[in-house]
Amino acid sequence: MAENRAPLLERMMYYESCPGCKLEQRKEERRGMPYKEFLYVWIVTLCTALPISILFPFLYFMIRDLHIAKREEDIGFYAGFVGASFMFGRALTSAFCGLVADRYGRKPVIVIGICAVVIFNTLFGLSTTYWMAITTRLVLGSFNGLLGPIKAYSIEVCRAEHQALGLSIVSTAWGIGLIIGPAIGGFFAQPAEKYPDIFSQDSFFGRFPYFLPCFCISLFAVGVLILCIWLPETLHMHNVNKMQDGTIETLEAPSHGSDLKENANESEERATTENLFKNWPLMSSIIVYCVFSLHDMAYTEIFSLWAVSDKSYGGLSFSSQDVGEVLAISGFSLLVYQLFLYPSLVKFLGPIISARVASVLSIPLLAAFPFMTQLSGLRLSLITNCASLLKNILCVTIITGLFILQNNAVPQHQRGAANGIAMTGMSLFKAAAPAGGGILFSWAQKRQYASFLPGDQMVFFILNVVEFIGLLMTFKPFLAVPNK
Repeated sequence: MAENRAPLLERMMYYESCPGCKLEQRKEERRGMPYKEFLYVWIVTLCTALPISILFPFLYFMIRDLHIAKREEDIGFYAGFVGASFMFGRALTSAFCGLVADRYGRKPVIVIGICAVVIFNTLFGLSTTYWMAITTRLVLGSFNGLLGPIKAYSIEVCRAEHQALGLSIVSTAWGIGLIIGPAIGGFFAQPAEKYPDIFSQDSFFGRFPYFLPCFCISLFAVGVLILCIWLPETLHMHNVNKMQDGTIETLEAPSHGSDLKENANESEERATTENLFKNWPLMSSIIVYCVFSLHDMAYTEIFSLWAVSDKSYGGLSFSSQDVGEVLAISGFSLLVYQLFLYPSLVKFLGPIISARVASVLSIPLLAAFPFMTQLSGLRLSLITNCASLLKNILCVTIITGLFILQNNAVPQHQRGAANGIAMTGMSLFKAAAPAGGGILFSWAQKRQYASFLPGDQMVFFILNVVEFIGLLMTFKPFLAVPNK
């Protein structure tokens, strides 16, 4: 009799119609690595990240072709606002998307975000005016608040021992998307100029020179949208009124079983109403995350603008295709690092120390960037690729460590809202980064002969100042470690 009741008492902890409970039961039955679910996480995150920075290799040329800048030195100023519009839009809706994900599920938010990529990323490639470019990027960002839900999803879809790997997959796909996106933009922008044997100047792609890279990513998003049909929901959706449904589990359950479920729901409601803004381990990790996000986004835009600008203005005189090649190599190497090296690194050092080490190494690396203009030929290509690869590895190491801290600071049913807060803060900082970086880059190009930090030396010096501030904030008493 006892043997028959044991499975029944175990089943009482689950709700039949709850997708989260079904997933929990599946995790109990299959204790191995959830490869299929992790693949879903990787592809969805990659689809979300690709359109964010696809524009940076060709943004300089796009602003020039839209004839909004009167002088070449002013192109960076206008480019910054186009880059900032996506993040500003995402800042407006990220917290709301987190709340929706906590109430209605992760999957609806993910599907809406991918639909936005399909529609508005395509429209951005068809932009014929400066304001159309800004508007389409703004709307795309407003519907693209699914990084928070997908971070929560990556933890909920696996067992506790695999959660660090789940978050690492998110940051890997995110980092690769932020690198492969510009690579696609660099290779496929202006196809009529780069591949005249395939695309003529009178063709559709000749009239809309920046449509092809956007279309490639939108086409990938359509495939991901179809894949979402099989995406399992992870949110627990418990309807207590349905407990009196006459099922055998309810009829045979002892009275303390009902009390157990009521207490569980009461504790869940209490936890849900807790003020996340009073959770200092969460808020401190979010603030540090925002500072490093500001730095990373500013670096992403400045690197592309600096690389394609003329050597007379302190740049490298790269083409958009050259920038694409550099970023493609970095993206592939980043994938290898995250899959094979980062798990061992974080196991040995922990997320906080690994983030500190990466931040310390970033400072001398960035300080060396302006001096690459003195190189040429193969040496320039080799050094630029190595520096870009190393910088992106260090960025991902920092961000992944902070991902882990944030998600360990809150229970499961608050992760959507917590990540929504993180996304809102990050998006505000990342919205300021391209605008500020563009203005800073434009100003630096006008002071090539200044006595103190001339030209782009000032740009990379200010990036290092932000990096150093973020490093200081990873220490106590500012950063609080969650008790998990």
